[in-house]
Amino acid sequence: MKICICGGGNLGHVVAGFVAAQNEHEVCLLTRQPERWSQNILIDAPEQTTYSGRLSGIFSDAKQAVSDADIVLLCLPGYGIRETLFQIKDYLRPDTAVGSVVSSTGFFFQAMELLPKVQPLFGFQRVPFISRIEEYGHRARLMGYKDSLELAIEQSCNPESLRQVLQQMLRTPIHLLGSHYEVSLSNSNPLLHPSRLYSLWKDWHEGIVYDHIPLFYEEWTEEAARLYIQMDNELQALLEQLPVTPGSIATVLDYYESHDAKSLACKLRSIKAFKGILSPMKEVEGGYVPDFHSRYFTEDFPYGLAFVHRLAHEKGIPSPTIDMIYNWGTRMVNG
Repeated sequence: MKICICGGGNLGHVVAGFVAAQNEHEVCLLTRQPERWSQNILIDAPEQTTYSGRLSGIFSDAKQAVSDADIVLLCLPGYGIRETLFQIKDYLRPDTAVGSVVSSTGFFFQAMELLPKVQPLFGFQRVPFISRIEEYGHRARLMGYKDSLELAIEQSCNPESLRQVLQQMLRTPIHLLGSHYEVSLSNSNPLLHPSRLYSLWKDWHEGIVYDHIPLFYEEWTEEAARLYIQMDNELQALLEQLPVTPGSIATVLDYYESHDAKSLACKLRSIKAFKGILSPMKEVEGGYVPDFHSRYFTEDFPYGLAFVHRLAHEKGIPSPTIDMIYNWGTRMVNG
């Protein structure tokens, strides 16, 4: 099959290289910086494994990239989805499946608005890999796999066939969910990151300068864990009012095999793939201040938590913790 990966970030590198390395599909890339890419991509994986994938084409022109594609997979931050859908929509075949590597940043809401009602759509609940670029356009690191993936498919006449193709592509068992809400409304990054950010800097104001940058996960606090659990409780109440399968989005405590804020904080501090990740800050005279232009803010509030916040209000679900953190984050992002 012909597969087009859209996006040259961490996930774009790893997904493109990993899928191309299987030598079972023709993989091309749509990126704003094609000149920085090699056709041969190396992916360093756990246990001393290195995958080598060769891309069939590297394009900045949407027509060249997607006009003959069977599958288009967006590996993009939330703010890049709408622009890319506009770029590709006039060149897609009616049977081309268009999807997102993670759907909690608004993919389905925007794709259903912009693309034809017959366009097959798919999206994952969580990203398949933990990914980091090592040398842009040449080499990346696959830092962690998922044991299985959850997927939603809409507007497809044969969802099971598409599920099987994606499962084979990513070499990971994939479970098909019943509704796009089950992948669009996530208690992963859209709740995880804001809870920690709020606990770190809820009292910050102009003039406060910090003397160091805290580790984002390894110094996770019980306060952040408690906020995370409270936000998840409000999300679970919202899900009860939507056409989703009960239990399709595991609670935070179940997912992280924890039973309270203390055990959850301990679990998050211990995850190997999260080691060494710093909180989003920038250097100023005398120390450091929060970086409200980082993706932790510019993605997880307007393109993640925003959808949960909006639907909770539309359905009349009380969401005091989500409201508090969303309103704070929006103020910080907008300055």
